[in-house]
Amino acid sequence: MATSLFFVIRSEVAVAGGDEAATQYNFQELPIAMPPGYDSQHMNTVRAVNPSYQKIRSWISSVGASIAINDLTGHGIADGMCIVDTRTNQVVVTYTPTARKADQFTPFVLNAAPLPMDDTMAPTGCTPGDFNGDGRMDLLVTYWGRTPILFMANSNATSPSATSYTPREVVPAQSIDGKYHGPKWNTDAAYVGDLDGSGHPSIVIGNYFPDSDVLDPQGLNNVQMNNSLSSAKNAGGDHVLRWVKSSTGAAPDAEFVEEPDAIPFDASTGWTLAIAGADLTGEGLPTLYIANDFGHAHLLYNRSTPGHISFTEAVGQRTATTPKSFVLGKGSFKGMGVDFADINHNGRFDMMVSNITEAWGLEESNFLWVNQAKDNADMRHQLQNGVAPFTQQAQQKGLAWTGWGWDTKMADFLNNGNLEVLQADGFVKGTINRWPWLQEMAMTNDDLLSNPMMWPNVQPGDDIAGSDKLAFYAKTSSGTYANINKQLGLAVPTPTRAIATGDTTGTGVLDFAVARQWGPPAFYANKSPNTGHYLNLNLYRPSSDSDPGMGLSNIGTPAYGATVQVTTPTGTQISQLDGGSGHGGFRSFDVHFGLGDYSGPATVDVRWRDNNGQLREASQQLQPGSHSLLLSGNIQEVPSR
Repeated sequence: MATSLFFVIRSEVAVAGGDEAATQYNFQELPIAMPPGYDSQHMNTVRAVNPSYQKIRSWISSVGASIAINDLTGHGIADGMCIVDTRTNQVVVTYTPTARKADQFTPFVLNAAPLPMDDTMAPTGCTPGDFNGDGRMDLLVTYWGRTPILFMANSNATSPSATSYTPREVVPAQSIDGKYHGPKWNTDAAYVGDLDGSGHPSIVIGNYFPDSDVLDPQGLNNVQMNNSLSSAKNAGGDHVLRWVKSSTGAAPDAEFVEEPDAIPFDASTGWTLAIAGADLTGEGLPTLYIANDFGHAHLLYNRSTPGHISFTEAVGQRTATTPKSFVLGKGSFKGMGVDFADINHNGRFDMMVSNITEAWGLEESNFLWVNQAKDNADMRHQLQNGVAPFTQQAQQKGLAWTGWGWDTKMADFLNNGNLEVLQADGFVKGTINRWPWLQEMAMTNDDLLSNPMMWPNVQPGDDIAGSDKLAFYAKTSSGTYANINKQLGLAVPTPTRAIATGDTTGTGVLDFAVARQWGPPAFYANKSPNTGHYLNLNLYRPSSDSDPGMGLSNIGTPAYGATVQVTTPTGTQISQLDGGSGHGGFRSFDVHFGLGDYSGPATVDVRWRDNNGQLREASQQLQPGSHSLLLSGNIQEVPSR
C-alpha cells in the first residue's frame, strides 16, 4: 500500500516534456567579484542568538540572505548588485560578472557609521531605489535588531564606493551615547512603491519576530515563537512608512512618517516573509499581497490619497469544492514568497506564492492565484466590496510542489512571451534528518507553540529540507510547467533564499542571481541559443536634481508604479516597474517583454503617476529593442545611456 501511494504521489507531481523544454535554455554560472580580501575572513555558519533560542538556533539562523540587480552607476544598464551575505553579516555592493568595463568598480561593504550598530543586529535585505528623486540609486537595508537604514547616493560621488553614500535612519532616532535605542524590528520583507499616488516612493516593512532581543546572547527573555501553525498573529507585523520630504546634494536625506492605521490591525500582525504589489485596477495605486508564515495571507486594496495611505482587505470566495486554504486570505499554509506577473498572457496580473511543499514532510501547495476579473473596472468593483477574484491553479499548471519554498520570480528568459518561474528552496542543511521531530511538533497544541522551549531541537548538524534545490519551471509543449533545474545545472543542494533578475548586458536577454543561506551567492548568465525579439523599457520621471547627469545620476528617477501593456498580433501582456518586492530578492527596474518571432511595431500603453501625483495614460507604437522613456505630462523617448 505504501509503495502504491508513493508512485501515485510521484505521478501527480511529475510533468512530461521537461527534457524537451530544457533544450531551449543555457545558463552559465560566472564568478561574482567580492571586496578585496573578502573570502579570507571568517565565514559563519550559524548565528549567535538569545539564550531562549539556543536549542533552535539553526532554525533562527535560517533567513537573511538577500540579492538585488539594478543600475547603480546611472549608466542605463542594470549591471550592479547588492548582496546580503549571512556568512559575514555584511552588505556587499558589486557589479555583475557581465558588467561592461565602464560600470566596474572596486566592490565594497556598506558602512552604517556614524549610525549606531552592534553585534546584536544583522542585515536581512538590500533594496535599491531612488528615495529623494535625484536620479541616483540609493540602497535601503533592513535588519534584525533595528529599524532600516537608507544609504543615499551623494551627488559628488563619481563611482560606487563605501564613501559614496550617506547613511540615514528611516525611522527617526537619536543617540547621545553612540548606542541604539530605537525599536528592535526583525525585518524579513520590504516593499517600495508609490503607495499614495503622490509621485514619491513609500515603504512597507514586514517584520517577523516581535520587537525583541532575537540576536542578543545576553538578551532579555523577551522572545517568543508563533502562537499557531495556521493562524499566528503575534508577530512584529507590518509597518507603512510614507514619504514626507527629501533633499539632494552631497549629504542627501529622505524623511518618512509611519501610518499606523494604513493596514487594518487584524491584517498587520502576521509573521511576514514577503510582500509584493501591482496596480490591479488601473487607478495607479498598488494593491498589496502580504505573505505570512504560519497562516493567513492578506490582499490589501489600496484606497490611498496623496498624503494619506489606507488599505482594506479583500478575500476570496469559497465554493462547495474549494479547500479552505485555496481561498485567498483564508489559507493556513506557510507563505514564504510572492510575485505579480501576467502568467496567462492576457493583460491581467496573477500571483505566484511559495509555500512549504515538502514531499513526506509538510506537503502543502504553492499558490498560483489566477486573475478572474473581466477587466480593471470589474476588479475595482470586487476589491471595493471586499472580494478577491482569484482562483488557485498551481496544480493544474504544474507549479504546486517544489520543497521548502522561499522567494519566487516570474520572467521571460527566452523572449518568447511565456514566463518561466524561479523559486528559491531549502531550509536547514545538516547531516541528521529532523523531519520526524518537526512533524511531531506540527501536532502540538497551539497554546504551547509560542514558548521556544516547546520546539524540537534544531542545531548545527540537524537537517530539515537542507538538500532542496533552486527550482526553474519552464512551460512545456502541453502548456503545463516542469522543473528543469537538473537539466540546466542549477540543482545545487544548498538552501537558497532570494532571486534577482535583470538585463545586465543591455542586449534584451535576462540573467539572474541567487542568494544562498550560509553559502556564496551565484550569478547565472543567460546563454540560451535562440531567444526571440523583445521590448525592454527604462521608465523615468524627471529628476529633482538641479544638475542631472553628474556622477551617479541617471536620465531621471524611476517611475514607481508605472504599468505597461503591450499588444501585438500574438496577444497582450502586462508588466510593471517593480520598485522592490518579494522575499529578499529584487529585480531590476527595466520593464521587459518577450515578443517571440514578431518583429513589427507593438502598441505600448503606459499608465503612470507624474511627479505631482496626477494619473496619466498614453499609447505609443514602439519597435522591438530597448527604449528609455521619460514620463511627465506625456511620453518622451530619450537616448539610452
